Amino acid sequence: MIAQTGLQFDLRSPQGKLFASLMAALAEFERDLLRERIRSGVASAQERGVKFGRQPGVRVKADRYQSRVLKLREEGCSYRQIARDLDLSKNTVMEIVHR
Repeated sequence: MIAQTGLQFDLRSPQGKLFASLMAALAEFERDLLRERIRSGVASAQERGVKFGRQPGVRVKADRYQSRVLKLREEGCSYRQIARDLDLSKNTVMEIVHR
């Protein structure tokens, strides 16, 4: 038995199964329409020259901490210790070191 906002139907009955199937089909249709609109909008924006995502080569946080991270690494500090001391993630520290 499913009940939502006063609407009740029994999934064990043929009518309930039909209603559930119709609701699922409508939800899938709505999702497909949304996906289509998004793809169309992205394609239209790309035709107009809009760039998506981060600019290549720009890593604000990594650039800001690069000298300190490399200095601490040369002193023998571990990635985790550097990350903890500078309040960065370990992955950010590793990215800076391996660049």
